[in-house]
Amino acid sequence: MSTRDSYDEVADLYAEHFLDELEAKPLDHALLDLLAAETGDLGPIADLGCGPGHVARHLHDRGADTLGIDLSPRMVELAAEAHPGIGFHVGDMRELHVPDGAWGGIVAFYSIIHLPPADLPSVFAEFRRVLRPGGQILLSFHLGDEVRHIDAWWERPVALDFQFYLRPEIESALEGAGFTVQAYAERAPYPGEVDTTRAYLLARRFHRESSFGQEEV
Repeated sequence: MSTRDSYDEVADLYAEHFLDELEAKPLDHALLDLLAAETGDLGPIADLGCGPGHVARHLHDRGADTLGIDLSPRMVELAAEAHPGIGFHVGDMRELHVPDGAWGGIVAFYSIIHLPPADLPSVFAEFRRVLRPGGQILLSFHLGDEVRHIDAWWERPVALDFQFYLRPEIESALEGAGFTVQAYAERAPYPGEVDTTRAYLLARRFHRESSFGQEEV
């Protein structure tokens, strides 16, 4: 069973449990508001791994132009039903079918946790490709160096690996892909959450210098 199939299997229950979760997460609120303010009118903010669309909705309600992308068709269907007026699409963050420089920002809350470490450089390079110069990404992930596997979720069959990451590993991959880290934060789990330390990282797409000393974007 693939990651896509697993999330299709639990999508309805996932939405039931998490559609309103941001109401009790003040740090998430603050960081999303910061991303919206920093992005301004640079371009749309894409919520990658959008699930039932609650993060995209929060940004939309703050005046940001937002869209959502998820690997699971059922998640996308539920997000579109719950949040009319926001575009939700099936897609894979490893290969985003949008033009270069299409977006002003990216939010990926717990979306890289199903990626093995070897995939991070290419995924972050893809993030850079679709961002405009000065665009930012806001990531969240579980802090650690383990992989947790589950075969059932809410008594539904799944096959999911949850990859934990350490801060230096994420920062190194981001910097190698052309980002400058702007901010980093950690928090303990809120009541009702899985008992893990949560990490958040904000990074900006920077300009590179070519071999001729000219700035590249």
